[in-house]
Amino acid sequence: MSRDVTRELPTVVTAADAAVVAEVRDLRVTFRRRETDVYAVRGVDLTIGRGEILGLVGESGSGKSVLGLSLLGLLPATPAPRIAGRAVVNGVDMTHADAAARRRIRRDHLGAVFQDPMTSLNPTMRIGRQVAEAAGTTAAALSLLESVGVPEPARRMNSYPHELSGGLRQRVMIAMAIAGSPALVVADEPTTALDVTVQAQILALVRELRDEIGCSFLFITHDLGVASQVADRIAVMYAGRLAELGTTEQVLDEPTHPYTRGLLRSRLRMHADRCRPLPALLGDPPDPRQPLAGCAFAPRCPLATDVCSTEPPPLLDRESRSSVACLRADDRESDADAPESGLEWPTVMPNAKRPVAVLVVDVHKTFQLRAGFRKRQPLEALRGVNLSIPEGGSLALVGESGCGKSTLLRGIAGLMPIDRGDIVFGRGARPQMVFQDAGASLTPWLTVGELVGERLREEGLTRKKRAERVADALNLVGLLPEVAHAKVSQLSGGQRQRVALARATVVPPEVLLCDEPTSALDVSLAATVLNLLGRLRRQLGMALLFVTHDLAAARIVADRVAVMYLGRIVEEGPAEIVAADPSHPYTRALLAAVPGEGIGGRLAGEPASPLRPPSGCAFHPRCPVALDECRTHVPVEVAFGPDNERACACVRSPGHDAMAAEHA
Repeated sequence: MSRDVTRELPTVVTAADAAVVAEVRDLRVTFRRRETDVYAVRGVDLTIGRGEILGLVGESGSGKSVLGLSLLGLLPATPAPRIAGRAVVNGVDMTHADAAARRRIRRDHLGAVFQDPMTSLNPTMRIGRQVAEAAGTTAAALSLLESVGVPEPARRMNSYPHELSGGLRQRVMIAMAIAGSPALVVADEPTTALDVTVQAQILALVRELRDEIGCSFLFITHDLGVASQVADRIAVMYAGRLAELGTTEQVLDEPTHPYTRGLLRSRLRMHADRCRPLPALLGDPPDPRQPLAGCAFAPRCPLATDVCSTEPPPLLDRESRSSVACLRADDRESDADAPESGLEWPTVMPNAKRPVAVLVVDVHKTFQLRAGFRKRQPLEALRGVNLSIPEGGSLALVGESGCGKSTLLRGIAGLMPIDRGDIVFGRGARPQMVFQDAGASLTPWLTVGELVGERLREEGLTRKKRAERVADALNLVGLLPEVAHAKVSQLSGGQRQRVALARATVVPPEVLLCDEPTSALDVSLAATVLNLLGRLRRQLGMALLFVTHDLAAARIVADRVAVMYLGRIVEEGPAEIVAADPSHPYTRALLAAVPGEGIGGRLAGEPASPLRPPSGCAFHPRCPVALDECRTHVPVEVAFGPDNERACACVRSPGHDAMAAEHA
């Protein structure tokens, strides 16, 4: 093994350019796990300028977070990684400096915002005390919360983390990150788990803070659309190396590396052709346990030649264009979309001509929450929901977190009793459900074959026949038969989601219920799963109820869209029409918040608490076009359009205008 020459570098490095706040030079980070080397970062060179927002983009496992932790000096001590190269912040190499020097830099010059604020905030301490620890005084903490847009900051100071929404918790984390006026803030996937409306608010806040306090950001994300909303430059990372680096305009308008172009094609867009499967990157990222002889992307690249597998391409500057690590950067002749993008979905019979698979009529659900000793406080999660899905049809249920989407799904699945209303299935068949986190919903000590085969027990099959059915189910979702012998922990996120789909469809259900199955996946994996859902629905003839907070995903996967807000359906109609011409102000706000679509817009405020719902229309405190009657009148859904195919619960909708004209 070669000697680690970087141990001889001085701890303190003087930056040649005073405008540079962070500098990464030939950084290599290797972990040792179970007697095997895991190559997390394989040689990265990068600088972050003062006042710059650098977007670091790539699929899961590409090394983005390890690079961010290197700059923070927070790489795990056990097992201790082998580190070559350096990651310098304010003149100190954060990968080789002693613990005291790293603590000083973190205190005086660095801030951090992580993906899940609940894992970073102390659940037993009030928010005010936690922010005050970083800010120094209670007054400074209050000022920080106000500066990051926390509503009613004085009241929120006395709240615990679990009493805040995801967006507010992330704002608290940002307040703590900027408390010491840092030179650099490392934000690791800070918007991945947020709704699109809250995500838009956080992205705007990052830009505002950069302009106000002049700090730099390393903004880590897997979505080029998110990076385009906030970053000055974008670095695309793949298998521990940089594939492309340039200004946001260069990378998005003229992407040079095949991987960058593949990521851009895989993004969900509002104008994508719904009649064709989404283009997606073929194959999987390389195994981080394997050394790389050539270009890491070669096995998945449509341009690859023999030389790509033997010679690693350097990151080269190109005049007036982005820097790229590709030997065939100028050759795009054979750089086409994934082969299945040329296919067309078969036509589907209109809803009116199909019998109903599931009917939801006036469903209510109220939870009784503890509010002190022997006291209960009612929380109305569902407040009169009506839905209908035809056999073989698909409906996407869209809305922000806390609106009741998952509660409705669990009620339909029979996992939770409803208080009032009816849920009727067309043929009496029970549905199957696929959860957001497949890894948490699959038993970890069983093999994939045992997990999928569990649903075949009642059919009295022989062991051989059961194995054949399991292999057929895995093949249907694009997995090899040998995956049946693996356990969940040995699979990637995309493979786990496919296993969950195989388990749900090995006995084809009448209705498949999907609760945010793509929200935590990379854009290419999300496109693959959406394509798979479309194919399974058509091949097996099952109905699909798909819960999401993303209207772009809803439009792709569903025939119809229902938009939900605080326990009620506020708009419903054909997916294409709702996406092109929304009637409800809330639907328009969701569309405006879709990242990377050039629409722009921020929805003010947070969703109202279901513990204290506002009077009248629940959306009126955030609605830019609210009338006086919206504060007292609860609008009902009114049908309109050809064959009454649309419905909207808003006094400003065409249906309500027509109804008012009739009464007049």
